[in-house]
Amino acid sequence: MARLVFIGLSITSSWGNGHATTYRGLVKALARRGHEITFLERDVPWYAANRDMPDPPYCRTVLYADLADLEAKGGAAVAEADAVVVGSYVPEGVAVGRWALDRAAGPVAFYDIDTPVTLAKLAAGDEAYIDAALVADYALYLSFTGGPMLDRLKAMGSPQAAALYCSVDPEIHKPVAVRRQWRLGYLGTYSPDRQPTVEALLVAPARDLANDRFVVAGPQYPETIDWPQNVSRIEHLPPSDHAAFYCGQDFTLNVTRADMRAAGYAPSVRLFEAAACGVAIISDAWPGLETILAPEREILIAHDAQEARRILETTDGETRDAIAAAARRAVLARHTCDHRASELETLLDAVGRGGRTTAAA
Repeated sequence: MARLVFIGLSITSSWGNGHATTYRGLVKALARRGHEITFLERDVPWYAANRDMPDPPYCRTVLYADLADLEAKGGAAVAEADAVVVGSYVPEGVAVGRWALDRAAGPVAFYDIDTPVTLAKLAAGDEAYIDAALVADYALYLSFTGGPMLDRLKAMGSPQAAALYCSVDPEIHKPVAVRRQWRLGYLGTYSPDRQPTVEALLVAPARDLANDRFVVAGPQYPETIDWPQNVSRIEHLPPSDHAAFYCGQDFTLNVTRADMRAAGYAPSVRLFEAAACGVAIISDAWPGLETILAPEREILIAHDAQEARRILETTDGETRDAIAAAARRAVLARHTCDHRASELETLLDAVGRGGRTTAAA
């Protein structure tokens, strides 16, 4: 058993972020493996008003108001931890990272759930939650993105960079018996760089296929978007409702943020969730996708509106269901939260043998 501390964006609220889903699955799996976990989360109004899991049962959750409160409430846990993991998008993340490095006796890792976005921010001089010096000072850089991005991190001075992809909790995301009511659906918070792909691969086919029903779920979409009448909108879905949502679709859409699509090797948590629910996925294209799911056999790729419409109109039910079943088998074999917990144990054990000297290097 190890004592682990996470300092992350949020585990208590999934509103407008995928971080909570990732942390919940990973921490739950780590606790099941016998580890003692403390999760430190900045108490901010937008999550405080939308907490769908205020007290996760598999860890001790501590909400802090500011850096002084973080020290008061979390200083002892960090000092006594066998390892500390600081997440991306943590408010005042640079100061939090420096504090963790100074306070911890064991190794401190950075878990970047947004690696291509992070490096684009750093290139633009934006150091909201990490700076170039911290990249080198963290003992381990855990990245949601694999492939060439790991070489970039090592070139920036990271002593060890490794992919720790998102994952799925198969106890929550699994096939459920519900009525299929949508031809194609999409689940994701609004993002300006994702919306053009949503428009091309879902909205445009919806305009052409007026007799079919479509759905988009997720918060923060501007009221100025002109949704076709056959596209339903759901403002927010807690993770407990994801399975029923996915299983109510013939196909579900996976859309990747622009920076992550350009970098490649960046599967989204929604990709794994939908696959685990046994729903056929139509995805945008990005390098490395074939290392996650096999195109045409486990996932369908659409580059534009015409290809998306062709898939919807020509894929028969037997082919669709076979693709969905193959994707579910692939994800359950390699991409569950238990797989990630095991990978994290191995990575932390390797850097832990070097202790603080690894971080200082």
